[in-house]
Amino acid sequence: MALGKIKADTLEHSTAGSLDTQYVVNGSAKAWAHSDVSSGTPSLADSLNITSLTDSGTGDTTHTFTNAMNNATFSVPSSCNAYHYSNVESYATTGYKHRTANTSASATDRDDAVSAVFGDLA
Repeated sequence: MALGKIKADTLEHSTAGSLDTQYVVNGSAKAWAHSDVSSGTPSLADSLNITSLTDSGTGDTTHTFTNAMNNATFSVPSSCNAYHYSNVESYATTGYKHRTANTSASATDRDDAVSAVFGDLA
C-alpha cells in the first residue's frame, strides 16, 4: 500500500475564511513537556518530542529533544504551580535546561513543571 502526501499552501474553511499553512507550521509547538522532579527522579507525565529528562541539580532539569531544533534561538514559555517560578536557562539545538524556584527565588524541585517549544525543527 502506497502512502500519499497532502500538499497545500492554504487551508480554507467553508465559513471562516482561509489561512496560509505557514501560520500552522510556524505557530505549532515543536515540543512540550509536563515533568515531575519532586521525587528526586525526573519523570515525564506527558510530552511531545522530548526523549529524556536529566536531573541537573535542585530545580534544574535538562530536557533532551527526540528531534533537534534548527538553531538555539527557539522560544520556551514555561510554568509550574501557583506561587513558584519557572524559566529556561540555556538553549541548545538538542535540548534546554528548565529551572524552577520557590517564592523566595530558591531553586526547588517541582512536580508539575510544564514547558512548550516554538521554533524550527532541523
